Amino acid sequence: MKNPLQLQEKFRARFGTPAGVYRAPGRVNLIGEHTDYNDGYVLPAAIEFYCWVAAASRSDRKLVIYSENFGETIEASLDSISSVGKNQWANYPLGVADKLQAAGKRLSGANLLISGDVPLGAGLSSSAAIEVAVGFALLQQSACPVNRIELALLCQRAENEFVGARCGIMDQFIACHGKASFALLLDCRSLDFQMARLPAGVRLVICNTMVRHDLASGEYNRRRGECEEGVRALCMVLPDVRALRDVTIAQLENHCALLNPTVYSRCRHVITENERTKEAICALNSGNLRAFGRLMRDSHRSLRDDYDVSCKELDLMVEIASAQPGVIGARMTGGGFGGCTINLVESSAVEAFGQNVATKYHAQMGLQPEIYVSPAADGVQQVDLKTDTQL
Repeated sequence: MKNPLQLQEKFRARFGTPAGVYRAPGRVNLIGEHTDYNDGYVLPAAIEFYCWVAAASRSDRKLVIYSENFGETIEASLDSISSVGKNQWANYPLGVADKLQAAGKRLSGANLLISGDVPLGAGLSSSAAIEVAVGFALLQQSACPVNRIELALLCQRAENEFVGARCGIMDQFIACHGKASFALLLDCRSLDFQMARLPAGVRLVICNTMVRHDLASGEYNRRRGECEEGVRALCMVLPDVRALRDVTIAQLENHCALLNPTVYSRCRHVITENERTKEAICALNSGNLRAFGRLMRDSHRSLRDDYDVSCKELDLMVEIASAQPGVIGARMTGGGFGGCTINLVESSAVEAFGQNVATKYHAQMGLQPEIYVSPAADGVQQVDLKTDTQL
């Protein structure tokens, strides 16, 4: 957790003026993986890991952005924003500024100091956190009204078109709309959502495998392309199909001959995962945690076997976690190929859970995992520096 007063002092030392301080959270996804870019359903929660932005407006049209995490400064003109090369952190804030302006927002120049505590490369959506925090800060500093749904969509567009990652809307949406103590069920087509209170006596425990396999980003885009291939084939016989969200498992089985085995498996995951997510919100709302845990386990198996985005480290982490006392459910969370698992654990068992999982994982993998316990958190906000609370 950053100290916002210290962040403002660092900003003053670098830029010579006071600043507003803003933060946007990372997230875990309880269930509904790889469904968002298929117009499906997801059930994420924001977590108390943030991207922090200290910001102050300038009198010119320049953006000067310093990243504390990378120790680098970049400058750009709002009149001619372009990317700074592949896989560069600066493309995230620059892309957001570009898309805000393209949407008609009258941005002023700004100095920005960015500092993130969302673990990088862990699948906890550090990218959406920086996008939403920067977008919110730029709008506030430019005295532009903030529409949170529009902000989420523009940040997604920045990542899709400027950065080149074909993510869905989930990460940016929960960074904008998270609520403390609640998960959020999102219909990724209509953007209708409902909040679901997480039960008392249960904690979100995140286990970081400490691995991130190099093929993650390329395989993510490949999976999206395979889903689109499935839709193109199925819509020839099911003309009302716009996305895999529109296909039932019975229809998929009836027309499986149209698909090669790999595409069929990808489609089967998405279709069954949508059904699991709808069942999960009912289980959560009715307090049926046993059913919720079963759905989490089924989700992980589907991601492992049908979608092929797990890895030995994630599978081992889930296996170890599932055997611990007090565990309700365990699964990988995020895009896959490393990163984190999400575990629902009874509060009384959390300490022993963390110790046991870390010990057993290290013994078998030789890696020391990081274990995070976080409540569900609020979405993007400006921080009141007088009281250290969100406005």
